[in-house]
Amino acid sequence: MTVPDAAPPAVRPSARRPAMSPQELKEQLPTGLLSFPVTHFDDDLQVDERRYREHLAWLSEFPVAGLFAAGGTGEGFSLSLPEVDRVVRAAVDEAAGRVPVLAPAAGSTVNAVAMARAAQEAGADGLLLMPPYLTEASQEGLVEHVSAVCAASDLGVVVYSRANAVLGDLTVDVVADRNPTLIGLKDGVGDVERMTRTYARLGDRLVYVGGLPTAETFALPLLELGVSTYSSAIFNFAPAWALDFFAAVRAHDRAGVYQRLNDFVIPYLDIRDRRRGYAVSIIKAGLTAVGRHGGRVRPPLTDLAEHEVAELAALVGRLAPAPA
Repeated sequence: MTVPDAAPPAVRPSARRPAMSPQELKEQLPTGLLSFPVTHFDDDLQVDERRYREHLAWLSEFPVAGLFAAGGTGEGFSLSLPEVDRVVRAAVDEAAGRVPVLAPAAGSTVNAVAMARAAQEAGADGLLLMPPYLTEASQEGLVEHVSAVCAASDLGVVVYSRANAVLGDLTVDVVADRNPTLIGLKDGVGDVERMTRTYARLGDRLVYVGGLPTAETFALPLLELGVSTYSSAIFNFAPAWALDFFAAVRAHDRAGVYQRLNDFVIPYLDIRDRRRGYAVSIIKAGLTAVGRHGGRVRPPLTDLAEHEVAELAALVGRLAPAPA
């Protein structure tokens, strides 16, 4: 597969509002569900901007508190830097100020800094700082990594604590004190003690975002730990259902949440867990299941097998249909 580094198209002129300040973004994100749209590819696995924009236009019919372009669900890890910039610019253009757009900062510190600067230039409202590429790091090293990215722009930063970049409560305290633009912590671990320690130490200094794969599974218990919102990949293909589930979580409707978990989420997880990387692949298959273009994933991910796509379609078919 060849991935060209084509120059991004110019953003259409618009009366878009100025980017949110870090404080405004911090206040905005906990007000609702967070959208992590997939990135569409054509038959040659090149970015299909037209379908991506169509997808964003459809999702914009539903209320969310933030849009994270080229994130994990958006296969940001498989995109070149120019492609990330292109996807972010398309998202900013389509959002047109209706919802804040957060761009990724990923890979090495050097690349993450470059992506942060490009995101500000593209008109994004904030950054999602991904774990650094490949290598393990000390807590002191992670402080320096996060600080370098925070210093690279004026944008509010949400740091993703996951994989080789799991931040302890003392580290979060240090990095938040050093960097006023650090506004949030996205938890991709689900360690109850770690989250309890972090929230007890920092309280409302940060906004806390649930970031485990299929975050709906953990949404209710994590709400009690101060995790007020989460990233919903399912929102990509079942937006009305995802918002209904989020409302049940916010209302502490335990019976309603667990009914939805049993009826849909747990059978969905049974398909997702059959192969590494299916947490992304199953989202694109879900879009296809509801009659929208999902397309393929890029390597190193693999698509669902045909019988798994059929199984997912039958499961999704039991949900209330989303509006066209």
